[in-house]
Amino acid sequence: MTDKTKLQVKTVEELKKQPEEYQTACAKLVISHAINELYGARAYDEPAVALAPNPYAKWLTCRVAMEEYGHHVRFFELGREMGIPEERMLPDKTSKKPLSIMNYPLKTWEEFVAIKLLADLAEILQVEDLLHCSFHPLRNLARMTMPEERFHAQFGIDFGLEMVKTPAGKKKLQEAVNNVYPHMLPFFGAPKSKIDSGRLEVFSGIILSSGTPISRPSSKKRT
Repeated sequence: MTDKTKLQVKTVEELKKQPEEYQTACAKLVISHAINELYGARAYDEPAVALAPNPYAKWLTCRVAMEEYGHHVRFFELGREMGIPEERMLPDKTSKKPLSIMNYPLKTWEEFVAIKLLADLAEILQVEDLLHCSFHPLRNLARMTMPEERFHAQFGIDFGLEMVKTPAGKKKLQEAVNNVYPHMLPFFGAPKSKIDSGRLEVFSGIILSSGTPISRPSSKKRT
């Protein structure tokens, strides 16, 4: 086994000199992110532009969609540098299934807000593990991606707070959260899996508490 506490792989060329197990682990991470970022942008972010209730909401949703497509492009380009075949990183050309949340059929603006709040919060918890990983190109991508993922989660918080100001809006958002939340749990591994049990506890605790882990300024103030 490679000692990951000491190993620092600074370039793709150095990666090619590492044990096969290490190279495979890095490739799996890049492939997963490339597939899911593209799938999510297609399934949720781009269609949500039409669901947004006003020009301001449409504008911010366009920004979210642009950044999600951008995340795919970043991981896709890194994958090509690593020698990963393009078809392994494209949802239409691989047998690898996307995350379970991608199977949720988006129907309403409230559901999109709930997805941004929950799915992007879960994504933040996953990306955090890459911020200090030993493969520097992947670490750098995670650090570029994290501020945008935080903005996307804040997007969900901000629009959610607007919705709950009225009884009708609160009811619709609660129904959307109730529908979306169960689809989030497989983000953290299969039932009885120990891999991400700690992350799942953190995620569940955040959702069930009244506080918010997002320290990024409101999406309404973003320039």
